[in-house]
Amino acid sequence: MATMESLIVTVNRIQRACTVLGDHGGDTNLPTLWEALPSVVVVGGQSSGKSSVLESIVGRDFLPRGSGIVTRRPLVLQLHKTERGLQEYGEFLHLPKKKFTDFSMVRKEIQDETDRMTGKSKQISPVPIHLSIYSPNVVNLTLIDLPGLTKVAVEGQPESIVQDIEIMVRSYVEKPNCIILAITPANQDIATSDAMKLSREVDPTGERTFGVLTKLDLMDKGTNAIDVLEGRAYPLQHPWVGIVNRSQADIKKNVDMIASRRKEREFFASSPDYGHLASKMGSEYLAKVLSKHLESVIRARLPGITSLINKSIEELEAELSHLGRSVAVDAGAQLYTILELCRAFDRIFKEHLDGGRPGGDRIYEVFDHQLPAALRKLPFDRHLSLQNIRKVVSEADGYQPHLIAPEQGYRRLIDGALNCFRGPAEASVDVHFLLKELVRRSIAETQELKRFPTLQAEIAAAASEALERFREESKKTTLRMVDMESSYLTVDFFRKLPQEVEKGGNPTSSSVDRYAESHFRRIGSNVYSYVGMVSDTLRNTIPKAVVYCQVREAKQSLLDHFYIQLGKKEGKQLAQLLDEDPALMERRQQCVKRLELYKSARDEIDSVLWAR
Repeated sequence: MATMESLIVTVNRIQRACTVLGDHGGDTNLPTLWEALPSVVVVGGQSSGKSSVLESIVGRDFLPRGSGIVTRRPLVLQLHKTERGLQEYGEFLHLPKKKFTDFSMVRKEIQDETDRMTGKSKQISPVPIHLSIYSPNVVNLTLIDLPGLTKVAVEGQPESIVQDIEIMVRSYVEKPNCIILAITPANQDIATSDAMKLSREVDPTGERTFGVLTKLDLMDKGTNAIDVLEGRAYPLQHPWVGIVNRSQADIKKNVDMIASRRKEREFFASSPDYGHLASKMGSEYLAKVLSKHLESVIRARLPGITSLINKSIEELEAELSHLGRSVAVDAGAQLYTILELCRAFDRIFKEHLDGGRPGGDRIYEVFDHQLPAALRKLPFDRHLSLQNIRKVVSEADGYQPHLIAPEQGYRRLIDGALNCFRGPAEASVDVHFLLKELVRRSIAETQELKRFPTLQAEIAAAASEALERFREESKKTTLRMVDMESSYLTVDFFRKLPQEVEKGGNPTSSSVDRYAESHFRRIGSNVYSYVGMVSDTLRNTIPKAVVYCQVREAKQSLLDHFYIQLGKKEGKQLAQLLDEDPALMERRQQCVKRLELYKSARDEIDSVLWAR
């Protein structure tokens, strides 16, 4: 059965995972979850003894030391209690596969990683360093060490550093789930403590603040800190804890931390001033009381934490559903996946054509508006002008004037007029460009395809190639229809034309009359009527040809050739088609990891709740 201690481990793991997975910002609610998880933030002025407190809690000498500002980046320190007998080691988030068993190398890496971000200057950075320490000598706890508060900038620091550090510290301690560990040296007037001043501003009731007095052994003889430690000088809701820091001599001699803890216990036990408080003093007690308080805070926050975890799980599952499942490695499964994706695209493309989605109406607009408009604008008036008719008819007779009717003249006039229909016919074929645009839109609207840019490009290329074939066939067919009208004239039309009759009732054969202006006008009128009849016919048949050769073919066999080519591809080539966007793959992988983490955390929290 899980215990509260295991729950702290779970919370630590969630905090670490939030950092590993970059959940301090972005489009999820996980940053809210991070803020809902309590942690202990160490606050104090420079040289207040913060480093000594942390090292005492850990039981290891691992932090950089020196004069002035040493901590120049936040240090998120997660302590993990291990079984007795196991070797202690540290592990940095930026070096996840490297275990540091030599803690002097941990100190060096903290310094080096700080310099990598800030350079060798004394400037600060808000980007935290994450360090986990695994040891049987620690309690499960998350501590965040921050740069020490200061009042003046030293050489090499910008003038704004005082304010920059305060802003950074406030960004942590203002969070309602932050437990403030306010460090103040005992040999300093508590009224001037930077840590207590800041904590009072953000936590006026003292509900979240633990006061720690360091350097008790360095106070002037004849003085003590009893009034502070017993809560009379500066009352807090939680008891003050006194700490005896390691002496500089012990630090230089690398005195074992366990021995230092023992010396600290002996100091309080033998002290006439603090002997009655000995059981509630020292770094070991501080670690235990913080861990116990952390348990109570987590217990109080459990419902809210559980709610946020459940909400995060829902969001992650929804996002994974949107991103799609991972690609199979089996060639058969990959081929099936590709065909499914092609069918999804094809379905959307047909919806555009059939009216489920916009786009098909633009093709109809070509037939209903653009084609008739183009036919109306054809230059028949110029072609059938009196001057042109006279010229064509005269040239058609050659040296021998026609006897009955200028048939060759009629045919030449009709051929010339019908030839004008080739332009509108070819223009109608250019619904091809509308179909290409619908292909592009359909690919963009096929959510399943968004994962696979290579396959998108292949489908676009295959569809474009097919549309080009359909376009050529459509062009041939429509132009053939125009040519058919020129190849065989409708004789009945001309047989039904009224004949010119003399007063005696017989058709005139006077060549003089036939070459009169009225005769040419009548020829022009007859040809114009015939061309109008053909125009009406083509207005109906050209759309039929275009739809049959292009739109219908696009609906039925747009990707048929692509499917044939797919069947010839090997497994490696199929895998290349399903080569996802690396950013999307990384996103899915992160979602899967988050989901596993939060489900595990939820199960563990549930087991604790049931245990209660």
